Amino acid sequence: MAFDPKAVVDVFARLLDGPAALHEPSFEGNEWAYVKDCIDTGWVSTAGSYVGRFEDLIKAYTGAGHVIVTGTGTQALHAALLVAGVTADDEVIVPAMTFVATANAAAQIGAVPHFADIEPRTLGLDPVKLASHLEAVGRRGPDGLVNKDTGRRIAAVVCMHSFGHPCDLDALLEVCNRFGVPLIEDAAESLGSYYKDRHTGTFGLLSVLSFNGNKTITTGGGGAILTGDDTLAARARHLTTTAKQPHRWEFIHDMVGYNYRMPNLNAALGCAQIELLDDFLARKRALALRYHEAFADVPGVSAFVEPEECRSNYWLNLILLDRDNAAARDAVLEATNDAGFMTRAAWRPMHMLDMFTANPRMALDVTEDIYARLINIPSGPALKPT
Repeated sequence: MAFDPKAVVDVFARLLDGPAALHEPSFEGNEWAYVKDCIDTGWVSTAGSYVGRFEDLIKAYTGAGHVIVTGTGTQALHAALLVAGVTADDEVIVPAMTFVATANAAAQIGAVPHFADIEPRTLGLDPVKLASHLEAVGRRGPDGLVNKDTGRRIAAVVCMHSFGHPCDLDALLEVCNRFGVPLIEDAAESLGSYYKDRHTGTFGLLSVLSFNGNKTITTGGGGAILTGDDTLAARARHLTTTAKQPHRWEFIHDMVGYNYRMPNLNAALGCAQIELLDDFLARKRALALRYHEAFADVPGVSAFVEPEECRSNYWLNLILLDRDNAAARDAVLEATNDAGFMTRAAWRPMHMLDMFTANPRMALDVTEDIYARLINIPSGPALKPT
């Protein structure tokens, strides 16, 4: 029997109190008071006190050694790659299933995104396939690992914690250490997610967060660089502050830098939001549990569950159609959106985008399979399932 998209609509109609967006921000605490304080005092730009305060709050929450907040998550990733030593004509390994910013940040440097497959257990980079691929295409050179097919240095591996679910970080670190390539975590979606009781974003040489309007907490637009390395942290802070040397009145810049620092207004919003984070996470886990229970009774589809030894923030809940029902994906998307329940397909895989079709890549079977079957479903912290 063909899969009936109405079965998914019926689950939402039963669990949710009316139409629902994919992930709306919730402002329930001190947001207005802190933002108003910025306006009242005139400290609205990057020099205000909320910037440092927000960095300290993220540092305390994640356990990161250093935190540098930025205007967007993409800015954070672009700067992190530069600080890690990625240069034009290098290659950067990135998952083929990711938001386009992961690949764009490398391309904006002039580096070449090199696409790797994911594993179905985590939806993150597959460490076993990655090791085999690097063994096949890589050779050791005086400057590190080189792609013997292109002659370019493989300068970094970027893993991405898709929809808030942690990658297999121990295995990925082992692979990166074996081949002498630094690991950078795109933890944009995983604030509040833990791998073996340690917060994501604290494993890689550098990591990044995002606070875009649709993230678990938001600053409107914003990101952060995390690192445990004192030297890299100082370099990241300098680079993102237009590479300006401290001086009472002179404007002295010692390198080409970027105006990437987060404004005080945005940081004030973030300070209020992080005060609510634990409550948001508890609500999102409760919603995920109800989805798991409800979809267990729907043949042909299943709700995705966090990987073992991990605690996910369930930033975006998702369902997977059985392979036999993959052709029904767009019909489900149409039926749910028509009924007022916002759903979305996964990001189109990077190697399917026009600007990246010629990029180097391994076989991407799992990426293509998951893309054909994955549907993101309403996940905001304000949703209260029945």
